[in-house]
Amino acid sequence: MQRYFLEKEYIDGELFYVDGDDFHHMTRVMRMKEGDKFFVVFKGGKSAISQIESISSDDIKASIVQWETAIKELPITVTIASGLPKGDKLEWIIQKGTELGAHEFIPFNADRSIVKWDEKKAKKKVERWEKIAKEAAEQSHRRLVPKVFSPHSFSELIDMSNQYEYKLIAYEEESRACEIGNFAHTISSMKNGSRILIIFGPEGGLTEQEVMTSQQFGFLPCGLGPRILRAETAPLYVLSAISYQFELMR
Repeated sequence: MQRYFLEKEYIDGELFYVDGDDFHHMTRVMRMKEGDKFFVVFKGGKSAISQIESISSDDIKASIVQWETAIKELPITVTIASGLPKGDKLEWIIQKGTELGAHEFIPFNADRSIVKWDEKKAKKKVERWEKIAKEAAEQSHRRLVPKVFSPHSFSELIDMSNQYEYKLIAYEEESRACEIGNFAHTISSMKNGSRILIIFGPEGGLTEQEVMTSQQFGFLPCGLGPRILRAETAPLYVLSAISYQFELMR
């Protein structure tokens, strides 16, 4: 069944309505009709199997059939900060990272980012990233759509890092040295409800100065195994490891 996120609260005992882009998708793309069922997620994360009661020219009236109780979200909040990569690599990180449970994505202008952020195209670009995250959340049956920030400077990223109890920066030199302790120790130390921010570099990696600066603000540099991972692979490796630790091992 298809899943849709609505930007409205559910009021107990009342029918609810679907309009806008979701209405168009349900009626024009999925060709749903009265009696068809779908998943709905309301603002705040409550989700349920729902049924179409009637269809008008501009909205769908639906009712709740059964509330969902299964846990779909990682028990910790994982924020992925990626140095702006080339092409559509960030879109790939957002799409696959959403499927793997990331809660937030913060692109940033790294020293070695080849892509230069165009403020004139900023609004449309961020809207596209948000749409990718929403569609990936629907596909993977999540209960929340990850927040996607507009690109930050490295200093802005460091300033906002005080919101997180755990902070890591993936550094390829640590992988070359076969350092795996900081990552493994950190995720094994975390408790449900913890927040972690992990910084990843663009294609050329992070500079020594960026790593040194981050360390001054409490970040631990970490390796991700003996192999050097691409900019779009490293965040997915980390999310997979965290999912294994918190969802399969417990």
